[in-house]
Amino acid sequence: MATYQGGGSSYRNGSHSHRSSLKDKVDSHTQRTLSLKPHLKSKPNQRRNSTDTAVPGRVRVAVRLRPRNAEESVADADFADCVELQPELKRLKLRKNNWDADTYEFDEVLTEFASQKRVYEVVARPVVESVLDGYNGTIMAYGQTGTGKTYTLGRLGEEDTAARGIMVRAMEDIFADVSLETDSVSVSYLQLYMETIQDLLDPTNDNITIVEDPKTGDVSLPGASLVEIRDQQSFVELLRLGEAHRFAANTKLNTESSRSHAILMVHVKRSIKGRDAALSSENGNHPHMVKLLKPPVVRKGKLVVVDLAGSERIDKSGSEGHTLEEAKSINLSLSALGKCINALAENSAHVPFRDSKLTRLLRDSFGARTSLVITIGPSPRHRGETASTIMFGQRAMKVENMVKLKEEFDYKSLSRRLDVELDKLIMEHERQQKAFEDEIERLDTEAQHRISEAERNYVDSLEKERSKYQKDYMESIKKLEEQLVMNQRKNEDPYMKSSGEVSAEELADLKKMLQKETLLRKAAEGEVNNLKIQVTELKKSEASGKSEILKLHKMLEDEAQQKEKLEGEIAILQSQLLQLSLQTDETRRQLDRDGFEKEVDGLDSLTSQVKHQQQASGNGEKPSIAKLFEQVGLQKILSLLEAEDADVRVHAVKVVANLAAEETNQGKIVQAGGLTSLLTLLKSSQDETIHRVAAGAIANLAMNETNQELIMAQGGISLLSMTAANAEDPQTLRMVAGAIANLCGNDKLQIKLRSEGGIKALLGMVRCKHPDVHAQVARGIANFAKCESRASSQGTKSGRSFLIEDGALPWIVQNANNEASSVRRHIELALCHLAQHEVNARDMISGGALWELVRISRDCSREDIKTLAHRTLVSSPTFQAEMRRLRVNY
Repeated sequence: MATYQGGGSSYRNGSHSHRSSLKDKVDSHTQRTLSLKPHLKSKPNQRRNSTDTAVPGRVRVAVRLRPRNAEESVADADFADCVELQPELKRLKLRKNNWDADTYEFDEVLTEFASQKRVYEVVARPVVESVLDGYNGTIMAYGQTGTGKTYTLGRLGEEDTAARGIMVRAMEDIFADVSLETDSVSVSYLQLYMETIQDLLDPTNDNITIVEDPKTGDVSLPGASLVEIRDQQSFVELLRLGEAHRFAANTKLNTESSRSHAILMVHVKRSIKGRDAALSSENGNHPHMVKLLKPPVVRKGKLVVVDLAGSERIDKSGSEGHTLEEAKSINLSLSALGKCINALAENSAHVPFRDSKLTRLLRDSFGARTSLVITIGPSPRHRGETASTIMFGQRAMKVENMVKLKEEFDYKSLSRRLDVELDKLIMEHERQQKAFEDEIERLDTEAQHRISEAERNYVDSLEKERSKYQKDYMESIKKLEEQLVMNQRKNEDPYMKSSGEVSAEELADLKKMLQKETLLRKAAEGEVNNLKIQVTELKKSEASGKSEILKLHKMLEDEAQQKEKLEGEIAILQSQLLQLSLQTDETRRQLDRDGFEKEVDGLDSLTSQVKHQQQASGNGEKPSIAKLFEQVGLQKILSLLEAEDADVRVHAVKVVANLAAEETNQGKIVQAGGLTSLLTLLKSSQDETIHRVAAGAIANLAMNETNQELIMAQGGISLLSMTAANAEDPQTLRMVAGAIANLCGNDKLQIKLRSEGGIKALLGMVRCKHPDVHAQVARGIANFAKCESRASSQGTKSGRSFLIEDGALPWIVQNANNEASSVRRHIELALCHLAQHEVNARDMISGGALWELVRISRDCSREDIKTLAHRTLVSSPTFQAEMRRLRVNY
């Protein structure tokens, strides 16, 4: 039987009936079908926004009862539970006394026997399915300290898988539904502690700002870590890391009471396939190109899981000291959340989201599919807290949300596809061009070969005929000569016939021979004519080959022109796509400008705007800080820093501080004289709030090197030191220490910063025991030591460190192994930088810093600091001699 601990109690795991499970599945499927069906269709050539689809949905509320723990079983043994559950009717009875009770109805009533799986199915699964379909979803747990909120949401269940909480089970469902090839899942894990947003995945990132989109109202945290995860085990490791950094304390109500609100944000980005079917172009020439212009659809859903810190009464929890301050901060933020729930339930025109960072952070969560689980205990001693929790859930059930589909076109993917298609066309054209060139070369080679062969055959035949005719001619001449000789002999012989008769016969023979020679010559001439005809035909074939080559050249030119035409069409289509995007953005900007108020004239109207800028209502009647800056102008805002009304000065300096948080505004503020006005406020005002906010603004401006020199030139160090000496509030001291720490990182200001009391001011602020103040002091000391080390290595400084001369070494050694990682990391760096200058070695040995350096070189968790400490010890003759004297093996 699985158990969970909620305020020291055990939670028995039970099962529900098959009929109840079947009903839950049917209800969940019906609700998802009705609520997630979009009722608006976006036009094909327009960008999809989060406002494309919106459907109403009420906040669903479930109540979960924790069983009695060991203490309650003993203390309340003679008393009945203050609540009675009727899960089959989804009702809860809260007893006033033994004979009277109030009845409340919820969407789900979970008994102390309900399993973690049952809780996930009825509370979280519909929200997770909505997120996978492209909607935002929120799951919150609210209740008294020790009633099982963290168990319900964040239990890892590594020993018993049945005890897994909503966070782990939700991620299992998300990974089961997404495709890691085309989709992505990213996670941020934060905590809201004492009105400061801290990154649980990177504890050094402890001052994250909230940014609200003035167009869509979406809330984002650009400074928070966003980790992309690929499997369930990685997610569990992130949760374990975050829980290790979360603030907790021991109270009378719970041995491990959460002292901060934990917020898990899961961003799911999914590509929707089958939506980009081929479209036909108007002329029908390039349907494939028109298909490419249809970008893939991307749906973005955000799941927010909020583990609220437990509400508690101070007298019951026994909080005191720093724990008391934490309890006050928790109760104030929960009170602000309750006011927002009341305003939303009553459809109030003004919802006070800006009263607390918690409500600002959850502002867009009220516009998402939301499930709330309220946890209660059975003890009659806590009936008041139980009644308050129940009423919170009842009010939350009246809140109606408009759930918006997050769907847009992926133009980056479209651009990549166009680039790939263009590369394919270019490659195909180059391939065809190479094939044409190869064919031309082949035909040319073949024609040359045939011409050469014909010429060779013609020459051979001509030579053969010439040789033949010459041979026949020589033979005929020889025969005639022989015949002439014989005739002469016959003429000389008296017994021969008469010469007349002989001559006649000889003439007849010669005539025959001449006829024969004539026939042979005619035959030879015929052969020559045939050869000439063959040569002519070969020349015609060569001309035909050249004509074919010209045709191939023309085809290549046509292909090149077609390529240029296609490239021109692609450029035109890309230009049209860019023009459509610009027209869409211009339309949105026009719509935004039409919704804002016109700038009011006169100082009185400006004062009213500044005093109420942090209480802007949800219907857009009051401008945000960015819009106020655009409408009113920086000079008018800065003029209010000198107003006689104290409230006006407070609100004006808050506006300037918010503007100074953006790097793009810092130069404008300094140029307009804002830095001088802020320093004047530190000098003239006695208001602690003004001191805190002005110091924070100066700290932001001091991140720029040029501004640092201006701050020093205008006596900023003296003013910050005076503020630090008079302040008691930890947040004010933290801001002042942050500003001085930024100035300590400037090599040019070392001597002047020390002479004007900057180091003394830093060391004076350690009187405040708050870890955030100590972290900023340690950062300033580390920055100063780093600059000194650099100056010593460059030969521009000699002698002992100013830090040692001003007495900072004892505090550095004392905090070298501080429990807070943000303090320890900076102190370790400071020690390493001080030890790099040999003149400081004797003082560090006498002050006990040598042992801390040895520890850092062996045990430091950061490898770079560990290596630096080791290299410093090895390179210092003084340290080496002291370790040999003490027989320290190193």
